[in-house]
Amino acid sequence: MYKDPSKKYRPFPQIALPDRQWPSRVLTKAPRWCSVDLRDGNQALAVPMNISQKLELFQTLLKVGFKEIEVGFPSASNTEFAFNRLLIEKGHVPDDVWLQVLVPAREDLIERTIESLAGAKRVIIHMYNSTSPAQRRVVFGKSKNEITAIAVQGARWIRERLPRLQGAEVMLQYSPESFSMTEVDYAREISEAVMDVWQPTPQRPMILNLPDTVEVATPNVHADQIEWMCRHLRNRESLIISLHTHNDRSTGVAATELGLLAGADRVEGTLFGNGERTGNLDIVTVALNLYMQGIDPQLDFSDIGKIRDVYERCTGLTVPPRQPYAGELVFTAFSGSHQDAIKKGLAERQTAAPAYWDVPYLTIDPADIGREYREVIRVNSQSGKGGVAYLLESEFGIQLPKDMQREFGPIANDAVDRLGREVSGAELKAMFWREYVERNSPWTLLGFETESKNGMVKCQAHLLQDGRKVPLSGEGNGPLAALVQGFGSLGIPRFEITNYSEHALDSGEAAAAISYIQIKTAAGKSLWGAGVDTNIELASVRAVLSALNRS
Repeated sequence: MYKDPSKKYRPFPQIALPDRQWPSRVLTKAPRWCSVDLRDGNQALAVPMNISQKLELFQTLLKVGFKEIEVGFPSASNTEFAFNRLLIEKGHVPDDVWLQVLVPAREDLIERTIESLAGAKRVIIHMYNSTSPAQRRVVFGKSKNEITAIAVQGARWIRERLPRLQGAEVMLQYSPESFSMTEVDYAREISEAVMDVWQPTPQRPMILNLPDTVEVATPNVHADQIEWMCRHLRNRESLIISLHTHNDRSTGVAATELGLLAGADRVEGTLFGNGERTGNLDIVTVALNLYMQGIDPQLDFSDIGKIRDVYERCTGLTVPPRQPYAGELVFTAFSGSHQDAIKKGLAERQTAAPAYWDVPYLTIDPADIGREYREVIRVNSQSGKGGVAYLLESEFGIQLPKDMQREFGPIANDAVDRLGREVSGAELKAMFWREYVERNSPWTLLGFETESKNGMVKCQAHLLQDGRKVPLSGEGNGPLAALVQGFGSLGIPRFEITNYSEHALDSGEAAAAISYIQIKTAAGKSLWGAGVDTNIELASVRAVLSALNRS
């Protein structure tokens, strides 16, 4: 890398727009959406989709709710042409859905594209040509006027062929490709030249797509470009301003959102951001960003896992685990403090749900997009007591008292740290069982009987102490008080029960109950024990022995 990158690179020039309005605007509704998965996404694949894969993805896009779908580049290959014909001839396209096709401003390719649309009901013909200084100089070796002439001639070729699409509702779209690197005054000039040919009206508008083909500036500059165009274009009311951002600077979502604030009406993008280089805009993210602000995105991602499965199967790509909303780990917290906050937030909604979603660290309810709460918290060596408690409760119904969470959390974390990996709920339960429920040394319970008389309880316990049978008798105002008194009679240092709770187990332990007992020893040390039995009294006795064994 250069020590002084300014000797090789230069900042993108700012747009002269001192009275810009977009910073103070607020998004209040969803834009028009257009999926370009079957074109931009497909051409970016090392192995392009075959027709059956494209059809499966097309049908998934329909289920999501897309009304405009760019199905391909029908002049580019026989596969693309055949797919277009399949959709039209086999009736795969609902009456309210627009098929969008892409074509450069070349007569032979325009001819082939028109042929591919015969019999369609609603079509968007999307013509483009490159306009940036670098493209004009390096690729075409042409002046601005010559580049404009290419666009105008292409627009005329399309207009001349429209009568062949009788019975179809046709919308025309123009893209000054590489708009992001084109001088805004020239982008306006060439766009208006195309408008002069197509003659859009408010009743029959055309789409003017302003692609951020390569991200070369910060999102605020992109927003300035869009607002400048919206304010300076002639007959703005006859235009649908469309965005098509890429992700070269990893700010495609931000550029799109600011572009909408700047006056755009429509967004092109792909599921999960598939596309050339670093990818296209991720429409899922923008749509669900609107959703989390209380705006209906007009797209349905309520089963995002199934959508992801289709996408991965058809494209051969994998959604990264940290992909917003759809990634495996996005509703997962490993940090102990985060886990505790999430657990408390979810618990609040179970008892007295606030009017609005307000759970710490979760921007939306995972259930709204088909995710499950059990995915929210996982445990590794960085986790805290909240995550440990959540997994035990959510998967096995083990509801640890708060003080017991504080004791077991560090024990579990030490064990996980030794393993050096994430652990499952089953592994965590096994740790708990070993630490508490299966603590049978030095004291093991063989039998326990009680007798009540005049408000007092006498107990007879049959125990093993390090393998030696020991009888125990005691008396108190309850079975556990009698047990404690009996241990005193055996010469065991005095201890007292300071905390007790119990509940039924509802996962894998049929008709069993679990009891949690905290004792305080003569030396002032507090320890927890746990016991499981089909008899709640015996579960409590086992919990006392567990705590003693741990002392």
